[in-house]
This record gives sequence, C-alpha cells and structure tokens, in this order.
Amino acid sequence: MAVESTQKLLCVGQPPFPADGAGKLDGELVVVETVHEAVSHLASEAFAGLYISPENLPQTGQLAGFLLSSTMLSDMPEGVALLDDHHRVLWANRRLLQWSGKETLPPGTTFYELLGNPEIMGPDFCPFHTAMATGTESSSTLHSDDNRYFQVHAAPVVSHVDGTVPMRADILGSPDDGESGGVSRHLIVTVGDITAEILQQQKIAAIHKAGRELADLRPAEIFMMEVDERIELLKENIRHYLSDLLNFEVIEIRLLEHNTGNLVPLLSVGIDQEAADRKLFAQPRGNGITGYVAASGMSYICQDVVNDPLFIPGVADAKSSLTVPLVLHDQILGTINVESFFADAFTDSDLQFLEIFARDVAFALNTLELLVAQKANTAQQSCDAIHSAVALPVDEILNDAVNVMEGYIGHQGEIVDRLRRILRNARDIKQTIQQIGQRMTPLEAVPVGLQSAQHALLSGKRILVVDEDGSVRDDAHRLLERYGCIVETAHEGKEAVMMVRSSGGEGSYDVIISDIKLPDFSGYQLMCRLSEIMSRVPMVLMTGFGYDPGHSIVKARQAGLHPKAVLYKPFRLDQLIDVVETILEVSRKEATV
Repeated sequence: MAVESTQKLLCVGQPPFPADGAGKLDGELVVVETVHEAVSHLASEAFAGLYISPENLPQTGQLAGFLLSSTMLSDMPEGVALLDDHHRVLWANRRLLQWSGKETLPPGTTFYELLGNPEIMGPDFCPFHTAMATGTESSSTLHSDDNRYFQVHAAPVVSHVDGTVPMRADILGSPDDGESGGVSRHLIVTVGDITAEILQQQKIAAIHKAGRELADLRPAEIFMMEVDERIELLKENIRHYLSDLLNFEVIEIRLLEHNTGNLVPLLSVGIDQEAADRKLFAQPRGNGITGYVAASGMSYICQDVVNDPLFIPGVADAKSSLTVPLVLHDQILGTINVESFFADAFTDSDLQFLEIFARDVAFALNTLELLVAQKANTAQQSCDAIHSAVALPVDEILNDAVNVMEGYIGHQGEIVDRLRRILRNARDIKQTIQQIGQRMTPLEAVPVGLQSAQHALLSGKRILVVDEDGSVRDDAHRLLERYGCIVETAHEGKEAVMMVRSSGGEGSYDVIISDIKLPDFSGYQLMCRLSEIMSRVPMVLMTGFGYDPGHSIVKARQAGLHPKAVLYKPFRLDQLIDVVETILEVSRKEATV
C-alpha cells in the first residue's frame, strides 16, 4: 500500500510490515492498540486509510457501528459528544462544534473547554463524574460567557468483561478490567440550547418581581404621601416596567367605572393627546379594541391595523397593537393597550408577558385602593371621635342658652342679643369642627354610593333630634353628619320648642326627629306645640315595636304626620336615611307648588 506523504494511515494493532521496516509504507502511520484509541483519533483527525490487524478483527463491527452512528448524529439539531473517562471529547457532531465556534475538534479538548468553560448551574454540579461513577444518567444546565444556556444530559456507556456490549453502547469496545459486571469508560452527552426558554423564564420572574414592587405599598409611604401622590408613583412604576422591562413604548391604561361603563384614562405614554382624551366605554362595538377587551375580558392582538375593523388608532402610524384586560378575582378593572409602528410586532410571548404584568397591576391597584380605604377609615374614626367628644357638649350649650334666653325675651334686649350671639357662635364652632373633619377625611372614606346623587338632598340640611337617651343623640350626630347634615339635639319637648323658636320658627329645621315618649311631652304633644310656631312641622317619630301607650303615632298621623315618618327602634342606617329623605322630598315638592 502506498499513500501520499502528506496523508496518514491509522493502524489498529500490529502494522502490516516487518519490524525491521522492510516494505514500510510512504506517509505517516499512526499505530494504536485498541478500537477505543482508534475512535479517539478518528474523531479528531483525518486519515487516508485504516488498517486493522487480524487479532483486532472481532472489534471491526463495533468500529463500523461508531462510524455509521457518527455519520447519522453529525447533522442532528442537538449537540452530541462522546467523552472518555477524563471528560475529553473523542467525537462531537457538527451542531456542538458550531456552538463552540470551532470548525474541527482540537485533540485532547475537554467538554467544558470546548464550550468555553461555562458556568455550571446545576442541579448536578458534576454531571459527568456522577454518570461515570454511578453508572446512571445525570443532567445539568450550563451558562456560557455569551449568555447562552445549554441543557446537558450525560449517559454512561457500560461494557462487560465477557466481551458483550449493550446495544446502546455497541459503538464502543469492551475492555476487560478484571472485575465482574460492567464498567463505565465513556459518556454519551447530548446538549440542547435552552437559551430562549431560560430567558423567557427570567423575564417572567422579572415581571413578577416588578409586580411585587408595584404592590409594595409600605405603611410609612402611605402615611407620608397623599392619595394622588401615591397614584402618581404607581403610574410611574408601571410606565417604567412596561418601557424598560417589556420594551413597550406606546402605552395606554384605562380604568373601568362599573356604574357608567366609562373607561377613564389612568396612564398614557406616547399616545396622541386627542386619542388620550377620547371617550371610550366597555362596549364590544364602536369603542375600539379597548372597549371590546373591557367588555369581553379577553386579550386581543391586532397584527395589522389596516385590516382590523375594531382598531381605533392611539398614535399616528401605528401598525399593530396588543390589548389585555386588568382582571382581579374575575372582575375587570380596566385595560392595558400597547401599540407598535411595525406590523406583526407582537408575539404570543408578548401576550403572555403583558397578561402576567396586567394581573400584577390589577393587584397593585387593588392594594392601593384597600390602603387608601384603610387610611380613610382611620380618618373617619378620628372624625367620629371628635364629633362624639364635642357635638353633644355644644348641644348642651345651645340648650342652656335658649333656656336662659326664654326668661329675658321682652325684658332685657341686650342680654337676649348676647345670648343669641352665644347661640350663633356655638353653632359656628360645631359646624367648623364638622367641616374640618370632612376635610380630614378623604372622599374615599365615604362608602361607594353614599356620595351619589340620590343622597345629595341631605347635604346642608338642619336636623333636630329630640330624645332623652344620650346614645340616640350621639348616633344622630355620627350617622347624619356623615352625609353633610347639620345636627342639633334636645333632651325633652320643652327644649325642642325653645330651640325651634330661637332659630326663627318657620324653616328653622328641615326635619325634626323625636321619640314618642319624652320626659315632659309625648311625641304627638311636641308636634302640636311646634305647629303653633311652624305652619308645617317636618316631623318624624321614633318608637320601639309595639310601644305607643298614648297612641301618639295614630294621633300624629291624624294631625298630618306623613305615613312613612315613623322609625322603629332599633333602626338601620338606611332606614333612617330613607325616612329623612322622604320628609325632605315632601317639603321640596310643597315649596314648588
């Protein structure tokens, strides 16, 4: 046999020429003793020919198996490598060499060196040693310097001393180490590029972290910041994460008013002002994609705005958009809409990321609302404490002043004038305290619905409550002043008459609420005495169930008491408000006749 001097011949076993060199072939001859060594050389070098000595012919099938397998594995989309017991790469397919940035495999290169000594991230930090030592498969994740992630799976190849080799390992020889059973001398390693999967997991984790930071409303911050300031900070955090984390530049968030269906703008970034000011409602038609998403609760990707009948542009030259609902406990709170200047700009991954972030935004908004409500409730309790501590003593001043004034009317005008100033100043003090309390309490302190138009009739109305029981008088202040009523109280009928007379009689109080049994009068008797100084008495009577020994309610109704102007103790707040509003509405209608 003759070969070019620049070519090499691989020989397994005894070379085919005399020991003295007679008949030696031209070119380089590489002699190895076993097929194992031949596999290593074939994986890293090119040979013009292969010679196998007669004593090594039984291993020919194994070597042929390796050559055939390496041909099939070379074009696999995953990386495949054969390692020796020192983790040196005996053979690697094209994909693994491509990931390593090398065209050929340098002899003696270890697996980790081939991939630039990447960081081992676990769970097994010695996967090759584990597989070789235990004879079981092991896996781990590698992180390269160029920020790529690889999943490696190492499987040991076990050969037996009897010369047989398992089918999965028939590409290798069968060294006999003198021990019974099998021994591991090689590893088959498969490598998968999981960069996209890991980066997506990292992005999802970053989104969740951002969401937790959105909702991280520390008590100290809430205490020191006004509601509007906290909302502005939340909006800025949302803008930051949508822009810097999700790379969205055109953003619009709207919150849903459930009673009107109006989608109120909360945050606009990169949106044309005209579009930001546009009125939108949670309706599937005529309100763009935002209205559709708010109405349906389903996310929507618009890949081409030109051919989408729902799309209403938020920014000039927008080519595609992505809109998701803000949902908390199956309740739609609003929408997040992002737009792009490129068609088909949004993928299913973008949709997944934005939906995750939207849930965190909804949670943050809900947390903020709860903390604001807690702060408002605390302020409301403080105001209630002020009313309880001050309102009744001021009423006592009013009661005493009108009692004294009654004795001087018609006799000493100067004293009467001074007493009237006392009454006026006492009322001013109480009203000032009430106004300060209302300013201390944010609007959010009043439960939703209590500020609606149906209760606007109560604001500024003067209510006189007559009852011997101090707790009833205190409750009147606490409950009615919450709605903007001006409340004064009296212990008995005589005081009530003097309070009405000193306040000008006709029109002095919009509603007078009295117990049917006072220390001096019955409720009916008080109504009769008041009718002497008022053409119409806006009376409401209170009684326990079944308690009306003097038939005050029956007599009062015969004298003109409204059929609904009765409260049965203990009554609920809504019942009290309903009766008061009924009397106010009757008075309003009579005034317009």
